[in-house]
Amino acid sequence: MTFSAEDFAKALEAHDYDFQVGSTVRGTVISFAPDGATVDIGGKSAAFLPIREAAVRPITSFDGVLEPGVEYSFQVIRDQDADGQVLLSIRKLQLKQLWNKLAQQAEESAVMEVKVTGFNKGGVTVDVEGMRGFVPRSHLGRTYENLEDAVGQRLTVGFLEVNPAANKLVMSARMAARSQMMSTLALGQLIEGTVASLKPFGAFVEFDGISGLLHIKQISKNYVESLPSVLKVGQPIKAVVVALDPEKNRISLSTKVLEKYPGEIIKEAEAVFEDAENRLNDVSRMLNDSEA
Repeated sequence: MTFSAEDFAKALEAHDYDFQVGSTVRGTVISFAPDGATVDIGGKSAAFLPIREAAVRPITSFDGVLEPGVEYSFQVIRDQDADGQVLLSIRKLQLKQLWNKLAQQAEESAVMEVKVTGFNKGGVTVDVEGMRGFVPRSHLGRTYENLEDAVGQRLTVGFLEVNPAANKLVMSARMAARSQMMSTLALGQLIEGTVASLKPFGAFVEFDGISGLLHIKQISKNYVESLPSVLKVGQPIKAVVVALDPEKNRISLSTKVLEKYPGEIIKEAEAVFEDAENRLNDVSRMLNDSEA
């Protein structure tokens, strides 16, 4: 039995090519045009890949991105039209892979370097491997009088929110600095910082771009009745790291461990801080004994 060209055409027409939107298909690039690429995916007609769907980052040419005669994976983004042509995307597949990668990095509390590409009153936008991310002003890690000054700079950031469903990627330079610093801190370490704020339960001390809590019970061996009478916002201070909680990103500080007698920090804080390095060996030994 012979199988003519006409028979072949009829068989091809009868074949049901079901390229559903969202499905992944393999196809071979046939040719390029300024607005996209023609791809053979085995359908009645060649499929089309718009140039805007060729990569996560916008491109103006297929040079170095796709090669003719090479097979790639694509996602179907439009059903067959009247001519049987399917619309394809590589960008959507890459975005899905990138979201998964970023979610994994966020779970591992990883940090990464990004470039600031723009700004608004709430913070700055950043380029995250071709994806747009956002860093709130409060998470920049440093103060900018004009956020426009940050454009073009590179930031080391951690992850605040990775939400592909809402297309929301929120980053934090402050969190990254804290995470990196946490890995270098040790119990018994002396830090030099500044009192950033006073709360009923204690003071937050900023040092090396991060902050730790000096609880009111850790200020002195004597009872502290009025925190503002002992510490002032902006005051230079030395304290000892007495607890670290990497999971909750918490740093606990103490000045009472530097006291030679109860209440010394209340009466002679400057003298205690001036002699802090000399007193540190005794503090470290005490902390190590408490861990044993």
